[in-house]
Amino acid sequence: MTHEPQSTTDSAYVNSTEMQRKLYKRSLLIVVLSQIFGGAGLAAGVTVGALLAQDMLGSESYAGVPTALLTLGSAMASLLVGRLSQRHGRRLGLAGGFIVGGFGAIGVIAAAQVNSVALLFVSLLVYGAGTAANLQARYAGTDLAAPNERAKAISIAMVSTTFGAVAGPNTVEVTGRFATAIGLPALAGPFLLAATAFILAGLVLLIFLRPDPLLVARELARKTVQHSPAAGNKETRLNDNRGLVVGAAVMILTQIVMVAIMTMTPVHMKHHGHSLGDVGLVIGIHIGAMFLPSLITGVLVDKIGRNAMSIASGAILLLAGIVAAVAPPDSMLVLIVALALLGLGWNIGLISGTAIIVDATDPTTRAKTQGTLDVLLALAGASGGALSGMVVSHSSYATLSLAGGGLALLLIPVVIWSRSKRM
Repeated sequence: MTHEPQSTTDSAYVNSTEMQRKLYKRSLLIVVLSQIFGGAGLAAGVTVGALLAQDMLGSESYAGVPTALLTLGSAMASLLVGRLSQRHGRRLGLAGGFIVGGFGAIGVIAAAQVNSVALLFVSLLVYGAGTAANLQARYAGTDLAAPNERAKAISIAMVSTTFGAVAGPNTVEVTGRFATAIGLPALAGPFLLAATAFILAGLVLLIFLRPDPLLVARELARKTVQHSPAAGNKETRLNDNRGLVVGAAVMILTQIVMVAIMTMTPVHMKHHGHSLGDVGLVIGIHIGAMFLPSLITGVLVDKIGRNAMSIASGAILLLAGIVAAVAPPDSMLVLIVALALLGLGWNIGLISGTAIIVDATDPTTRAKTQGTLDVLLALAGASGGALSGMVVSHSSYATLSLAGGGLALLLIPVVIWSRSKRM
């Protein structure tokens, strides 16, 4: 079920191209602000989640479980955020996801304090809602974007995540000392930052994302269909379905590779004598590479094309896996290079895949479809995180890295299939 614009103000935007452009720019600004906070919240689980679980469980084999749980929670939340956005707009869907994720971070802190593994696992699932909202916010900037600027809009939303996401891992020691000072375990410190950041991100969207860009875009689509009935014919829908398959495949493959290698890097480093500060630096640079190149990536995806950039993503992820596999365990520099390449490959794949999906979705069903596809994305991350610890435990970090790089090569036949179908 869809809804009409919620006020005469929304209708005014529908009837004015100039007002639509102003709303597009304003919506991007609000998304940017929320993503700065959201990025800081996202970084906590990535940086110390595996280490916290390892301390509480006493086994490396389950170190990938926190990433699996928060991505599984993200999967469930993606569906709910998508459905809520479909019914009521981006504002309520995204704000709800961030605020729920903030309460999940509070639960992780409580679990660390009372040493409850059960509470930790449940809280990580809830914390995943913030991750889902952080990821789905990239769609909010595209609702009113022109087709030739959609990738750029995605990139603007993503690059703003960089500020918080890079700062977050590099505050591990500071937040750890603060946590210790108030009687909490040091590894709970980053989750104090996450709780505050996620809740602030939600409040920014809840208060300021008005009029809702998705509701305006939906009404614009209805108006277009009324004047051009051919826009909804069977051939177009088939082309859209093909685009959804390709876009989803690109995002899922890049997500599995990135999450698997990233999850076990902190554990690998800790085993070889690196400090928590070293871990924070490597992961901070990795997360920076995930988001900071976005502005350039978005322009290239719009100019060069979605398919060409998807192939580039696979090549870079393969290189990242090889570098990580051959990196001397005591070499910070080589690990930094490997994780930076890993982040860059993910960045290109996510923006390319997202642009393909936005091209393929109709505004009247867009949020629900995007939420469903992000469920698959989160489940891919969950599987990558869960399997990564088992692979390293039974083999090695090098084996995991090479396997991940090899998996990224599947992007090439996906793109070739897409081109052959069009021909």
